[in-house]
Amino acid sequence: MIQLNPIVIEGHTFLAVSVELPKTNLLTVSNDKGYIMCGALDVALLNEKLKDRNIIAGRAVGVKTIEQLLNAPLESITFQAEELGITKGMIGREALLKMI
Repeated sequence: MIQLNPIVIEGHTFLAVSVELPKTNLLTVSNDKGYIMCGALDVALLNEKLKDRNIIAGRAVGVKTIEQLLNAPLESITFQAEELGITKGMIGREALLKMI
């Protein structure tokens, strides 16, 4: 099953996507500037092989729901996210607010 839901954080709307896969869930919360995602996100790939795309993203591991993703500390971030002031350990919802 795939669920798409708008979520509002401090008056800013983001899109939450949850994809139920066998034995796991794929989770993202995004806007037109960047996104946070569950452990399935390969930040090293974004920083190295896709560096020219300047992707703003962060990854939280061990999360099973969108709510957990929003409240989890980011385990890794892209170089472009770091340029916005997003840091490792920052809570997902705080990182999203840096993407507005």
